[in-house]
Amino acid sequence: MLDKTELHSLPEQIYLRRLLPHLAIDCVFDVGANNGQYAQMLRKKIGYKGRIISFEPIPSAAEKIRLLAKNDPLWTVEQIALDETGGFSEFNIMQSDQFSSLGTSNHDETDKFLDANRPVNVIRVKKETLEEVYVRLKNEHQFKSPFLKMDTQGFDVRVAKGGSKIISSFLGIQSELAVKKLYKESVDFREAISFYESLGFTLGALVPNNGGNFPDMVEIDCIMVNNLALSQTR
Repeated sequence: MLDKTELHSLPEQIYLRRLLPHLAIDCVFDVGANNGQYAQMLRKKIGYKGRIISFEPIPSAAEKIRLLAKNDPLWTVEQIALDETGGFSEFNIMQSDQFSSLGTSNHDETDKFLDANRPVNVIRVKKETLEEVYVRLKNEHQFKSPFLKMDTQGFDVRVAKGGSKIISSFLGIQSELAVKKLYKESVDFREAISFYESLGFTLGALVPNNGGNFPDMVEIDCIMVNNLALSQTR
């Protein structure tokens, strides 16, 4: 029998297992990689064998990913945060590191994560924009059909804005949506979907991103497909 964690992740796995080969994805930008959970899911559950580039600014988490990827030549780590602008910024380490963010905790809309989403440390991190890393890594790896996954705890829309000139090069995107805002910088889920649509993407699926919070919903992931790619692969 599947446990709760495995059960909630099934819709995401089922959809990505079909979508990534359908779009011939050869590189996944894993933005907000935390401890490498998403990349491991791609390898172990999806069967994706292409390049993965994990972006994670927390030094200890980035090191965990490097250890996981040490025998995987197509999985590399960029120890940076992505944002609408580059430079350096303070980064909040939360009690539960999955909640760590450039943003500021917000508990006005739900009190479910009062302890987990509480800052316990602040570090200084390097930031780049999506456009900057895309140009640099495209030159380095020569990928042709990239996919963008974002899980940046309130900053996904800002990450996308930092790549507005090149985001049409991604054949698909996956983003965490705030139904209830856990960060002051979070964008309402309806506004976020409308923004991604304005960039040329169509909603393909809404999938759970955690197994808790029943019976109400706090967050959910959207997976969206580039309109041009959609018309060419039908």
